[in-house]
Amino acid sequence: MECKQLTEGLSVRGQITPADIQAIKAQGFARIICNRPDGEKPDQPCADDVRAAVEAAGLEFVHNPIVPGGITPEAVEAQRKAIAEADGPVLAYCGSGQRATALWMVANPHGLSADDRIKCATDAGYDLAMLRPRL
Repeated sequence: MECKQLTEGLSVRGQITPADIQAIKAQGFARIICNRPDGEKPDQPCADDVRAAVEAAGLEFVHNPIVPGGITPEAVEAQRKAIAEADGPVLAYCGSGQRATALWMVANPHGLSADDRIKCATDAGYDLAMLRPRL
């Protein structure tokens, strides 16, 4: 699955595995954010296994899991901070990239308008206009 760029310094995608990390590093990412809870699907790697591969590659890892439809104020603030304080491009992932995109839209670490966030999501292939009331 390819990375989908939302902004200059932020991309999203679906599930990654430890085997993906070198290719992700080669794309220039400095921090990886996992928005997927462990055990969501039986075949997904656990966050600790991904973290180990990420850190072994010299990248930063943040685990900020949310369940579908479960965006909390705490998760929003953690995501905003993880993106805003990164020392380079960020890749956020979940099952498909949609939750990571939704969380970014609500967190708004780049100070974009609601229309701009909806457009960025749409351009990346995620129809999340229903989030407008939360933006």
